[in-house]
Amino acid sequence: MWIFSELLLFVLVGAQVDIKVALAAGLHGALVLIIGLFVRSIGTFIATLGSDFTFKERLFIVIAYLPKATVQAALGGSTLLALTARGLNPEPREIILAVAVLSILLTAPLGSWAISWAGRKLLVQEVEE
Repeated sequence: MWIFSELLLFVLVGAQVDIKVALAAGLHGALVLIIGLFVRSIGTFIATLGSDFTFKERLFIVIAYLPKATVQAALGGSTLLALTARGLNPEPREIILAVAVLSILLTAPLGSWAISWAGRKLLVQEVEE
């Protein structure tokens, strides 16, 4: 059921994106995403400092938290719906939705690749005897 719901969520959010707004928000949106991901990565690393994780495991956790496509799709769509229901200016909601879609397009494939790469390079499974 979740696979169908997730597919529906991404299709409906993508259908609402105004391409002109997405292109206009592209560079600034990407900069906001990069800054946000950097700050979130620092927070994630700090949150794991008191744990028993090794440095490499902490680094993997930071990388694993980078892609957030489903959350962005849900938040972008709900913001669009809330602002539309209130009859507010359409420009901010379109920018929010465009940046949410940009976040999906940037973080999902790069994050998936980074998790796969980091898992092989950073994590070592210990064999118990």
